Amino acid sequence: MCIRGVQVDIPARRSMPTPLRIVIAKPGLDGHDRGAKVVARALRDAGHEVIYTGLRRTPEQIVRIAMDEDAQVIGLSSLSGAHGFLFPKVCELLREAGLDDIVVFGGGIIPERDRPALYDAGVSAIFGPGTTSSEMIEFLEGLEV
Repeated sequence: MCIRGVQVDIPARRSMPTPLRIVIAKPGLDGHDRGAKVVARALRDAGHEVIYTGLRRTPEQIVRIAMDEDAQVIGLSSLSGAHGFLFPKVCELLREAGLDDIVVFGGGIIPERDRPALYDAGVSAIFGPGTTSSEMIEFLEGLEV
């Protein structure tokens, strides 16, 4: 699947049920959550169950919330520039917890040059400024096999 000109590897581990249980999280010290709230609302309006974690969550807290909520997807938002550490850390902790079937996507201000490393770490898609709600919903619908 191609999102905004970038090939996205869609995990084919299992069929995703609808509605999906999606955790939307703001890792790190970034205090700007308007975009994350817009995404959470759009995904909720599309029929998914969305759990918004609030601001300033650690990767450990995010993984724990995903585990407790039995989430199939985690959406991470970063505007602070810490995505290069925080997103891969969440993916690493998911693998360590045996939750590597949870799909992780990211959004925010993430330069193109940083994206390959995030994909290599396990992030399935990155949505930057200007991404429409329908593009994100299309991505989620594409998770079904």
